[in-house]
Amino acid sequence: MSIISPFHIAIPVHNLEDCRTFYRDILNCEEGRSSDHWVDFNLFGHQLVIHYQPKSEETLHTNAVDGKSVPVPHYGVVLPWQIFQTFSKSIREKGVRFIIEPYIRFEGQIGEQATMFFLDPAGNALEFKAFKDMNQLFAK
Repeated sequence: MSIISPFHIAIPVHNLEDCRTFYRDILNCEEGRSSDHWVDFNLFGHQLVIHYQPKSEETLHTNAVDGKSVPVPHYGVVLPWQIFQTFSKSIREKGVRFIIEPYIRFEGQIGEQATMFFLDPAGNALEFKAFKDMNQLFAK
């Protein structure tokens, strides 16, 4: 199936205003509808909704991938290669602290990709990536 439809994801945040500022001003997401308890954002054409939830004491779980500790759960967007490069430079310049710095994973192999991981102010893990060859998105 080759149809790409926007996804919708709703995530919990314990500080609505800090996260609103992060997604709007750091990640440059256009803000949509909102209430006292939630805010919609356009995340590269997808609908991200942050919902207030009291802070959790859960710790971040990780799985090993390519010698790195990848946070689980996480979410993000697969970007075109050049947009990834521009976006990663932009958020680095804005002082985002990375869990995993931008790098090339599986270099020279099937599924070669640029990837990076960081947290939003509520501790939600985000991964943004780009495939050198987008046709290898689901390659085995």
